[in-house]
Amino acid sequence: MVLDRINQTGDIREIPEEEYPALAAEIREFIIDRVSEHGGHLGSNLGAVELTMALHLSLDLPRDRIIWDVGHQCYTHKILTGRKDGFDHLREFNGMSGFPRRSESPCDVYDTGHSSSSLSAGIGMVKARQLSGEKYTVVSVIGDGSMTGGLAYEALNNAAKLDTNFIIILNDNNMSISENIGGMNKYLNNVRTAEKYLNLRDDVYYSIRDRMPRAVDSIRGAKNALKQLFVPGPGMVFENLGITYLGPVDGHDIKAMLKVFKEARKVKKAVIVHVLTQKGRGYDPAIRHPARFHGPGPFEIETGLPKKQKESADYTDVFSTIMCKLGAREEKVVAITAAMADGTGLKRFRNIYPERFFDVGIAEGHAVTFAAGLATGGYLPVVAIYSSFLQRAYDEIMQDVCLQNLPVIFAIDRAGLVGRDGETHQGIFDLSYLSQMPGMTVMAPKNKWELSDMMKFAISLHAPAAIRYPRGTAWAGLEKHREKIAYGKAELIYEEKDICLFALGSMVEVAERVRVILSENGYAATLVNARFMKPLDVEMMSRLAMTHHLFVTMEENISAGGFGERVRAELYDMAPGVKVMTVAIEDRFVPHGDVAQLRRLLKIDADSVAERILSYVRARA
Repeated sequence: MVLDRINQTGDIREIPEEEYPALAAEIREFIIDRVSEHGGHLGSNLGAVELTMALHLSLDLPRDRIIWDVGHQCYTHKILTGRKDGFDHLREFNGMSGFPRRSESPCDVYDTGHSSSSLSAGIGMVKARQLSGEKYTVVSVIGDGSMTGGLAYEALNNAAKLDTNFIIILNDNNMSISENIGGMNKYLNNVRTAEKYLNLRDDVYYSIRDRMPRAVDSIRGAKNALKQLFVPGPGMVFENLGITYLGPVDGHDIKAMLKVFKEARKVKKAVIVHVLTQKGRGYDPAIRHPARFHGPGPFEIETGLPKKQKESADYTDVFSTIMCKLGAREEKVVAITAAMADGTGLKRFRNIYPERFFDVGIAEGHAVTFAAGLATGGYLPVVAIYSSFLQRAYDEIMQDVCLQNLPVIFAIDRAGLVGRDGETHQGIFDLSYLSQMPGMTVMAPKNKWELSDMMKFAISLHAPAAIRYPRGTAWAGLEKHREKIAYGKAELIYEEKDICLFALGSMVEVAERVRVILSENGYAATLVNARFMKPLDVEMMSRLAMTHHLFVTMEENISAGGFGERVRAELYDMAPGVKVMTVAIEDRFVPHGDVAQLRRLLKIDADSVAERILSYVRARA
């Protein structure tokens, strides 16, 4: 196998050109095999195989630098930099990350995981190169989906001022996670289909340029004129910004890309190379169902079907169902997502109420301010975004929603530990930053029924509200405990004395297991489902403080600014003699791994929490 000869950075340079197609096919087979076992990002990686090979053939790594936007297309890059063995433990605890990580290899120059940051980072590296008087090449690889993010345009505006080489690879596959939307997608689609211009360019421009190298500048000017004559627009939006545009080029033709990359390195300013690729290339199920195979779990290669079938609904399914019901009951309810209709469960709502569904692309800040505008027009916007991605809209939530006290509801999926995607995707900060905002109500359901009840309550609130819920199977425990939601009121599930387990959201399930362990050791405990992070149920806390000497707060969020700190502050004033034990995530970023494994690592699992409590009460006795 050709792939057997790839064992370290630079080995690809020893592969003869005629073996490139075989190597690309073997890389795809390798990626499909490993992702089918461990899960991971599939479609984006299959589409970027030849592109990555061409970059590694053109550049001198690790001296030259590649910044991968988002980073979920870096598997071929990892293979070509000597990390094949790492795929045996892909995305497992202490195993190889599914994203670029500087700690893994000097060829990973920038840790990524979120969209649209590669251009800004690349410009920073270019300026560092200039200041240091060095000569390395900087390349940012950004997908057309990421070009819907505002940060990319801020960077392009800045890139136009560069007087030194900076290469931007626009990897255009007409997809983000789902199909791209909006003006940039329409613009790029015009470029993709401009066959008249493409044929003329290939047949005339490159031929003349190769035969008459001294006429390059004149030819480039003629080429730009041809662009405007035959296709009003291909590349001209970039050219008019002052950024040289090359392409489109077939992203699966290594020879063609090598030729264009060579030209791009000669440009003494920012240059965009527009590369057309096919997401999921080489694996039919991924081509037919790109959204499903964006980040699949383990699957059967022959059929593409998951190895483990879903046995019960997850929280995203529950949210999907309640949104459809709310849409039927209230015509003012509208739904907004940022390129995540499938991931957030809004696909069904979109199919039933297409005129009330809005996908704004990978543009979370815009999604929130857009929702604020809808709210001023009398509508009830539900903004569904993953916890980790909502961080990108902090200012808009504060200034455009809370400041105006607008009825925007934030459905925060994948809150808490999400597992194998690692540091950039763990949703462990939202409780802290949302609770800082005046006027924001912050809730978390204990089970699937409470998510439904909280959504209905939020609709009736007519004020900013956030509901955070975890990834994975929706808990069906405590079904009989379904007290009506009342503003700022917790739910008392079991009342004892001395020890109070005061848990929020997903940690109510953990708290119930803790209560069982304590009971087995001879200690009874009260269990409270907090429901609200903000406002806290101070009245219930005050009453329970008279009969309990220990409050154990439990949250799947960082401790700083979190639920536990807020409870501690309240109890310090009203009941200074009560001990508050906070169960939360310490001040750190959490690595990738199985969620249960991570909970044990962070000591927020039932056994660890029970052990802490037992140690305290036994020492106190």
